[in-house]
Amino acid sequence: MALNEPQLARQLVQKDEAAFEQVFKSHFKNLHAYACTIVKDSPAAEGIVQNVFLKLWDRGENLNISSSVTAYLYRAVYNESCNYIKHQKVKHSYTQHAQYSMSNTTREGETASKKILLAELEQKIKTALSELPEQCRTIFQMSRFEELKYQEIADKLGLSIKTVEAQMGKALKLLRIKLVDYLPLIVLFFNLLILFI
Repeated sequence: MALNEPQLARQLVQKDEAAFEQVFKSHFKNLHAYACTIVKDSPAAEGIVQNVFLKLWDRGENLNISSSVTAYLYRAVYNESCNYIKHQKVKHSYTQHAQYSMSNTTREGETASKKILLAELEQKIKTALSELPEQCRTIFQMSRFEELKYQEIADKLGLSIKTVEAQMGKALKLLRIKLVDYLPLIVLFFNLLILFI
């Protein structure tokens, strides 16, 4: 029998295997797709999601699920993905610096500048998302990255559709404010205007 969000949270704290299996089966695919949008690497995304579930099981009674299991998992995957990206940046920083230093032609210099600009822009978008209130961010990510309809989001999070619509409006307004100076670059480089429509 399918459990609702509060029941699932209680069962996970008690390390209930059936509840854990239910959560894993119902969320793994979507969480993997979400992680892919952040790290742009399917195998890495799979490892990230597996790591999140491993930590979920290991924490047991130390779990602190304040909202819903779904929101908790999305936040955990987001944080894990950000940590992965930071690790990759540190890992490759010397190589990237060396390649940049060896760029002698104007064309190579322009390419390096574009990469730096893109990296800065991606970081600004991630920072703006991370600064959204938790519920706003979760709903925005489910709508834009998973392409879920408002009713589907409402059903998954146990909210009314009016609440989902209000939170999406709030998220879009806050993101427009935070990224107003970067919107032309977002459209030019990422074709992500859909994120803000």
